[in-house]
Amino acid sequence: MTSLCLRAKAVHGYDEAFIEACRNELTVDPTSSGLVVAEDGAIPVGLAEVVIAGERAELEKLFVEPECHGRGLGRRLFEWAKAEAKSHGACEIVIDSDPGAAAFYERMGAAVMGQSPSGSIAGRLLPRLRLPLELG
Repeated sequence: MTSLCLRAKAVHGYDEAFIEACRNELTVDPTSSGLVVAEDGAIPVGLAEVVIAGERAELEKLFVEPECHGRGLGRRLFEWAKAEAKSHGACEIVIDSDPGAAAFYERMGAAVMGQSPSGSIAGRLLPRLRLPLELG
């Protein structure tokens, strides 16, 4: 699953050294309770991970195999993350996005609220987005 994340990250035009620098941050813990994997047959084609802390949920990962882009899988994974967050009482979901993915999250209804430092690349800032969740 980590390889899936790295391949999906690379579609934004990053070189091999950049992708390798992101490896630790993009490593998937398959035992995470907030992880869902989308499969085509038995082959993983996407994943999402959400971490919930009280009323705030953080979307830690959302990646789709590059050859599966444009099929609505990212939207379905994001909808799962929202539902998962809401089911645990979160009132908002926050995303530290790759700049190349920020427009996707904006289409999903999130709004940029600032920037966050990259966990992989010193000095790099990432768009930080927020989506309020309607409880009910």
